[in-house]
This record gives sequence, structure tokens and C-alpha cells, in this order.
Amino acid sequence: MSSNTSSSTSSTATQSAPYGSWKSPITPDLLTAGNVRLSDARLLDGKAYWLESRPAEKGRSVLVECDISNPTQPRARDVIPAPLSIRSKAHEYGGGAYTVTGGKVYFVLAADQRIYQMALDGQTPEPITPEGPFHYADLQLDPHRNRLICVLEDGSAPNQEPVARLVAIDLEGSEYRQTVLAQGADFYATPSLSPDGRQLSFLQWHHPDMPWDATELMLMELDADGSAGSTKKIAGGAGESIFQPQWSPAGDLYYVSDKNDWWNIYWTGNDAPLWEKAAEFATPQWVFGMSTYGFLDRDTIFCTFTDNGRWQLACLDLKRGRHTLLEHPGCDFESIRCAKNNAVFIGSSATDFPAIHLYAGDTGQFQTLASSSSIAVDSHYFSPAQSVSFEKDGREVHGFYYPPHNPNYHNLTDEKPPLIVFGHGGPTGATSAGLNLKVQYWTSRGFGILDVNYSGSTGYGRAYRDRLANNWGVLDVEDVCAGAEYLVEQGLADPERLLIKGGSAGGYTVLAALTFHNTFSAGASHYGIGDLTTLAQDTHKFESRYLDKLVGPWPDAENIYRQRSPINHIEQLDCPVIFFQGMEDKVVPPNQAETMVTALRERHIPVAYITFEDEGHGFRSASSIKMALEGELEFYSRIFEFPLPQPGPGITIHNLEGTR
Repeated sequence: MSSNTSSSTSSTATQSAPYGSWKSPITPDLLTAGNVRLSDARLLDGKAYWLESRPAEKGRSVLVECDISNPTQPRARDVIPAPLSIRSKAHEYGGGAYTVTGGKVYFVLAADQRIYQMALDGQTPEPITPEGPFHYADLQLDPHRNRLICVLEDGSAPNQEPVARLVAIDLEGSEYRQTVLAQGADFYATPSLSPDGRQLSFLQWHHPDMPWDATELMLMELDADGSAGSTKKIAGGAGESIFQPQWSPAGDLYYVSDKNDWWNIYWTGNDAPLWEKAAEFATPQWVFGMSTYGFLDRDTIFCTFTDNGRWQLACLDLKRGRHTLLEHPGCDFESIRCAKNNAVFIGSSATDFPAIHLYAGDTGQFQTLASSSSIAVDSHYFSPAQSVSFEKDGREVHGFYYPPHNPNYHNLTDEKPPLIVFGHGGPTGATSAGLNLKVQYWTSRGFGILDVNYSGSTGYGRAYRDRLANNWGVLDVEDVCAGAEYLVEQGLADPERLLIKGGSAGGYTVLAALTFHNTFSAGASHYGIGDLTTLAQDTHKFESRYLDKLVGPWPDAENIYRQRSPINHIEQLDCPVIFFQGMEDKVVPPNQAETMVTALRERHIPVAYITFEDEGHGFRSASSIKMALEGELEFYSRIFEFPLPQPGPGITIHNLEGTR
């Protein structure tokens, strides 16, 4: 695999300086200028496709095409013209927003959420769906009937949840004609058409389940004209999560199920997994269009799986029932798509940025097509992830530790480094060991990082994931505290400078840890949750019943919601906090942060509140990402009184006078 990191060593003489004050070449500008977020890779007709979200263009999501017919000189180009952006708002998190076939691209336009079609040679895009409160995802062409099959989220009924449907969109004529194929379930995803066009498989699930709780794999017979025939459930149900049903070139249906406690790959003709392994061949379906395996040919599956938090690649020989591990330096893989004995995927390693990779099945060789960063960074500044495990009340908890590291500095005598504990979002999700400059930004300045896969995280089996049932705000919080205390016991962190940060659900873990425990000295909440009752009453459909499993059914469990909401126990929060909030956030509305900030100001606790007018749930523009990093670093430097190599952005910290 090619690398975009430099192997040169620094020529600067090593010097001593306080932890946190080290000057680093890993700047906020480096994280945004020349950097993109890669997603949704595809492979078709000798060309690879993917989406690039570009902070330098205010988060515009662009479809890129790469001609791989000449492997030694792949050529990439933007398919859609500026300022157009591809992004679906289905389930708020989107995904599955485009498909390419027959010389055309079909995509969801971010600006109005309509589906457009456009010739790949750059003609003017034309809408094929009507205006209105409609969101679309999981686009798939039905070439037998010249139509598009996709998920529709219909929000036209006033004062009601959006209605989910599977629909077919006619590509002939101008009447925006749609045919409903399935409705009645609360959610649909992953429609997959059999090679002969006679059957349609798809996933459905119902409140209060999330897709990682219980999903149903449905199989629909299609009439000659494409109308829906008989439909039956063929897998899944209560206590079983199904992921990525997919047809093989031979016309057999495969899927991933966790019915044996681990997400393994199955064939509908056999109750046993293809490779029974205590590892996960899937990941929580937060967005549409996710893919962890594909078919190189009729008898070979190319796939990825995670074992103890680290992802690997493998090929499964269906004819011989064998599996082969593939040698690749990466440790985090996603978005696998296959065609004609080739595979394309997104992968990263401990020292290489996420990149689009091509695997040639005939030679077994890997090739890098594009990187998420065009800027070289000296890899000697990187702090590789170290797997750690620790115990809390008899349960084993996992995570990754990154020690502070900068080749130009060494620590002051007898000084222990400050530690920042990261809490990932979800809370159903996981962190990985792949290169992340948002981690290296801190380690190269003298901070230790502990990225915790707390109880409830994925990648460690269903039992580990289910630990958080009825225990959100309890076990996750205990785990992040235990992780920090473990590193203090190992002599790796200053007990007086333990910090915690997180976004979204991770932000709730931050606020709960700061409120209900005394482990941490300060924290940063990025669009985090302060009031669980508000979240239960005021959020989007996809997550509207999520907390039923994590906390308890609303409103029956209202007492528990209030007990676990940091805002109701603000008198127990007595350490500095900085809040970052997008004002267009529909998942966690700004009033949550504002209520917490007001309460802290009234109690004379040091607090800062940084807002971004045009951002939603998560920050996409370069200026927002830069401000969030620089503002947080300045916050810590002023709270703990260590110098910065250059001035911060000058944030306002209320009630700072009189603190350390």
C-alpha cells in the first residue's frame, strides 16, 4: 500500500517543555486544507466511484469517478459540478445517496433532497422526484424495468412521524411516477434485486428496535410488470440483527446475522455461518449504503471483519468452504464493493490516512487510488494506537491508548501528562485504531489519549453490545472513569489533569461523567446531550425510540430519565466545561447546550460556549473544525495554565477568574 506520510526524521534538537505546550506540525489547517472525508465507494464498468466531503468547500459532498482500466495510471475527476452537493437526510444521517449505471448517475441533491439523474458526460441534472418533504436513500437501479428502487421517507403528514416506504421510481416520462412496493413497517433499508429481477430482498424493523437490535430480512416476489407479489420473512426477528442482504452472481441470497452472538455471514440455504468466528463481519447501521462484503465472482466473497477492535480483510471460498486472510497493513476497513474479480474499499492504518483502495482478485495485489489527505505528514509525529483492556466491577472493557509523542520534545522531570478520554458517539458504535489526525493533534502537543470502547460498543459480540440495555449513563460513564483511573495507576497520566471529550452521545457520557463522578478535572462537549427527557421528546424518527432500550420506555421511565440527566443535577458539576454546538442541529437541538451553559454560568463554574450558525449534527466546514480544535486547546491551556506555542482564537471563558 502506498503511503502519503513522510519517513524523514525531524532535524530539530529535542527540548523539554510542559505537556500540552509542544509545537506540532499537525495543525487544524492540516486537518482541513487538502483533506476530505471519503465514503460510499462503488465499482462499475472498469471505474471506481466514491464521495468526498470537502471541508474547504464547506462540507460539499462530491462524486468522484476514477478510471481504473489502466491500473498504472488511474485518472480521477469530479462528476457533478460545483456547487452541487450529494447528501441524503433520510434518518438524518443519510447514506446510500447515489448509484451509477448505464452511463448515468442518480443522486440525492443536498439542497432540496430530490433525486436527480445526469449523464456521466456532464449534462444538466434533471429531477426525477417531486418537490416536497421527502427524503430518499439506498438507490438501486432495476434495469429490467427502467426504474429506480429506493427507500422513501415521507414527511408530508402534519404533526406525524415521517412514513417509510420502499418505492420504485419510473425513469420514463415526466410525471414523477412512483410505485409503492412495501409499507407498514417503521423502517426500511438495503433493497437488493436478484440478478434475474424476479425477487427483491430488503430489511425492515419496527419501533422501538434499532437495526442492531432486531431486523427482519424480507423476500418479495416481483410480477412481470414489477408490482409487488407475495412477501415473506426469511430471517431475523426479535433478538436478531440482520445486515446487508446481498445476491451472489449465481442468484443466491446472503446476509450477516448475529444469531450466534457474533455478526457472521450466512447463506439463506444453510443455518450455519460460512465462517463461524468470534468476530464481527458487520457494523451498526447508522447510515444507508453500508457494505462489509461483496462477490469477486460466483464462488468468492471479499470481506472485512473486526477481531478485538481491529479490522482485517479476508476471502471466503464458497465452493471449498475455506477462508484466506489477506495481508494488508490497514486496521480499519469499510465500504466494500466488488465487480468482475476486483474490489474497492476504504481503508486506513496506524500511519496512513483513509484512502480508496483497489484489490485485484487475479493477482492478489492492492493499489491506492486516492487518499483523504493530499498533504504529507512526517509519520515520526504519529502516536500509534496501543490496545488496552481493563476491568470495572468484573467486566472487561476495551480501548486504545495513544501516548503523548513528538520527536522534538521530551517531558519535564517528574511531570505526568494530561490525559484526554474520548467517548465515541452512538452510543452504539466503536472507535478504531486507524490514523486519525484529530487524535494526533493532541498527542503531538503532549496529551495522552484514551479512546474507550465502553460497554455497549460494537466489535466485541452481541453480549458486549447489549450491556448498555437500560444502562446508558451508568456503565458507559463508569467505564470511561475506570479507564482514566487505570492509566493513572499505570503511571501514564496526571490524576489532576484528567480530561474528557465527546460528541453527540459521547457528549452525554462527558456531561454525565463530569456531573456524577469526580474523576475528571474538565471536559468538552461537542453537540452533546444534557437532558435525556428533552431528547426523548424532541428528536427525529430514527432515534425517537432508541432510548427505550438504553434507558427505559418513555414516559413510563420518566423518573430514570430525570435521574440520569446532568441538567437536573447541575449542583454536582463543579469543574470547567466547554460546549460546541451547531445551530442547525436537529438530532441534539441547541437548547440542550444552552440550558447547561446558563446553569453553569449562574453557578460561577468556568464555562465556554462556541456556536456555529450553519452547522448541524457534526461539523463539516473547515472554519468550524479549526475553531473546535483551537478553542478546546486554548480552553485547557487557560484552565491548567500551561503556555501555547502560538496564541489561541481568543475564546470567552465565563467565570474563569479565581480558577487554577
